[in-house]
Amino acid sequence: MRKRFVALALLAGPLAGMAQLQPAIDSVVKKDQLMGISLLTYAKGRVTGTYHSGLRDYERSLPVTDSTLFRIASLSKLVTTTGLMVLYDQHRFKLDDDVSRYLGFTLRNPNFPEVPITFRMLMSHTASLNDGDGYDRFLGDIYSTPGAIPSVKELLLPSGRYYTPNMWLAHRPGSYFTYCNANFGIIATLIERISGQRFDLYMREKILDPLGITGGYNVAEIGSIGNVAAIYRNKDGWKTQVDGYHGQRPSPRNLSGYELGTNGFLFGPQGGLRISALDLAKVMQLHLNGGAYAGKRLLRRSTIALMHTPQWRYNGTNGDTNGGMFQCWGLSVQLVTNTPKGDVAIEGIPLMGHAGDAYGLISGLYFEPKRGIGFVFMTNGTVGGANPGARTGYFALEEDIFRAVAPYFRSLK
Repeated sequence: MRKRFVALALLAGPLAGMAQLQPAIDSVVKKDQLMGISLLTYAKGRVTGTYHSGLRDYERSLPVTDSTLFRIASLSKLVTTTGLMVLYDQHRFKLDDDVSRYLGFTLRNPNFPEVPITFRMLMSHTASLNDGDGYDRFLGDIYSTPGAIPSVKELLLPSGRYYTPNMWLAHRPGSYFTYCNANFGIIATLIERISGQRFDLYMREKILDPLGITGGYNVAEIGSIGNVAAIYRNKDGWKTQVDGYHGQRPSPRNLSGYELGTNGFLFGPQGGLRISALDLAKVMQLHLNGGAYAGKRLLRRSTIALMHTPQWRYNGTNGDTNGGMFQCWGLSVQLVTNTPKGDVAIEGIPLMGHAGDAYGLISGLYFEPKRGIGFVFMTNGTVGGANPGARTGYFALEEDIFRAVAPYFRSLK
C-alpha cells in the first residue's frame, strides 16, 4: 500500500500536532482496511498537509494520488447549492419563493396542497419530500435506459409513473426534517429553468472553472478518465460498485432529445460530482473566505453566511436525525452541534460541512469558519463497510478519522 503525508506549511514553521497526524491516519488505514484514501488538512490560509494511501484502481494496481478523482456522493449537494446561490446573488429568486413559479408545474405535498414548497425548504431538507419507493427505479431509467429522459414530474406528481405515496411525508412542509436526495434533483432542475443552461455546464462555468477544478458532474467530459477512482465493496473479495472505467472513457450520453429544465437529476447533483481532495478544498476555501477565492468573488459574503445559518434545529420531535447524526442544518450545510451520542465530530470545535456515503465510498468535508480550519477526506472502499459508530451517529470509519485529526486541530491557535 502506498502511503505518505506531506506537510505543506513548513515555511512558516512546523504546526503543532502535524507530526502525530501521519501515524494516526496510518492506524485508521490499517484498522479499517481501506482500499484507498485521500485526506487533506487546511489551516492558516493554506493547505497544510495531504495524505494518500492505497489504490484508486485495484484491478490495475494504480495508487491514489493528488490527482485522484472520487465520486464524492452526497458531498456533491453542498457544491450544487453553492452553484444555486450564484443565482440568488443575482436576485433571480428568493429563498421563500414558491418553486412552482420556476418549475413550470405545481409542486405540492398532496397531504398539504395549500402549502408552497420553497427553495429554503429544499436546501434545508424540510420540504416534506422523501425518497419514495419509485425513486431508485426513476434514477435507473435516467442513467441506464437509452431513449427519452423522463421528466421530474413523473416522480413527484401523483399522476407520474414513478410516483408512490411515500414520496411525501405526513408532515406540513417547513416543519419537519428528513434528509432527501430528491430535493437536489429539483434544485438542479431549478438551476436549468432559471439560468437557461444545462446543469453540468452551468456548474462548470459558475463554480468549477473559476475555482480551477478539473473534475465535474459529467464523467464523460472529465479530462483524465484514468484518474477516476473506482468505488468498491468487499464481500468475498473486492468488487467494483461504480466508476469502474479503468482508463476507458464512457460514451457520452445522446442528449439531443433532452428538454432543458425537465430533469436536473441527469448529472447527479445529489451525489455525482467527481473531484479530488485538493480541488474540493478549493470549495472549502470559498466558504472559509466568505465567497471569494484567489482574489475572485464568486458569492457575496452575506450569501455564504446565510448558507451557514441554522434553518432547522432538532427539538426532540421535529425531524429524523438519522441515528443522531443530524441535529442542525443550514442551506445544504450540516452544522455540527457535538450533541452527546449524536453528531460528535471533534469535541469543542463547532464544525460545519457535509458527509458522503454511497456504493462503498465514505467522504467528508468539515470546516470552522471562525478559525479558518478544515479537512477533507475521501475513501473508496473498506473491508468492514459502513458500520455504525460506537459513540455517535456517524459511521465507525468517520469516528476513526475524527479521532485521528482531532489532536492536530485542537493544537491550532
